[in-house]
Amino acid sequence: MILTINGRQREIPLADGLNIEQLLEHLKLDRESVVVELNREILPADQFAETRLRENDVLELVQFVGGG
Repeated sequence: MILTINGRQREIPLADGLNIEQLLEHLKLDRESVVVELNREILPADQFAETRLRENDVLELVQFVGGG
């Protein structure tokens, strides 16, 4: 499946019907510290498991990091 993630086109070797939660797991990102924008709409975290991705979807993933 081809997705555009943070401006870069990537081939994700997972089946069609992949959901956001599975994608984050594949990318080794903690769902609790990531904001997901899917096709220009911010997606609430409680919708990650039910939101299926499709070929050529565009995502922006913003990960919060602590520090100071």
